[in-house]
Amino acid sequence: MSHTISASTTAAPVTTTPITAAAASRPASRALLACGAVAGPLFLAVGIVQGLTREGFDFTRNAISQLSLGDLGWIQVADFFVAGALMIAGAVGLRRAVTVGPGRRAAPWLIGVFGVSFLVSGVFDADPGAGFPVGTPESATPALSASGAVHMFGGMVGYLALCAAFLVLARQFAARGQRGWAIACRLLPVGVLAGFVGSGASVLSFTTGAALGLAGLTAVALRLARR
Repeated sequence: MSHTISASTTAAPVTTTPITAAAASRPASRALLACGAVAGPLFLAVGIVQGLTREGFDFTRNAISQLSLGDLGWIQVADFFVAGALMIAGAVGLRRAVTVGPGRRAAPWLIGVFGVSFLVSGVFDADPGAGFPVGTPESATPALSASGAVHMFGGMVGYLALCAAFLVLARQFAARGQRGWAIACRLLPVGVLAGFVGSGASVLSFTTGAALGLAGLTAVALRLARR
């Protein structure tokens, strides 16, 4: 009898320790995912406020990236850095929250690439053009500068990574029987890329596509944080 009691008391900590560790990690994972969810709205809010208040800026002609130029350009540069850091934190949270199923490794890395692309955009400014900053010719920049080329390439790679992350996460949601979220994650890349394709006709189309991608990232991060 005494042997049975001793065995049961020593076995209890072994079974409860993993559960306790997992429970303790949940708040940290949710906090990191919340960082990823905040990144997009914060970036857009700062950009919109600047676009409405800075002289010469026009959303129908200028991209938010151009707000990095001029005397107040440091505000948008900081916006890129903060948003990028928050997205990378969100990628870490995604890695901690999604430990099984398809995409558990690829999705966090792809979101991390998206975050790094914002850091690159903060270091390398877009080219001036379309009358912004004030005094810039109304015509488009005849040739990309080295900084403008890196900025554009970094953004392209980042948003392609985000689109790929949505497709990977669609498989994750489908495996869990969440069909609505799986369909949404498959449609988001279509909307983002359609906005980019339409940028030749209107800069606002490009901004809309980029904003759609950021909104989708926010929605997915919040959904995973609640799970």
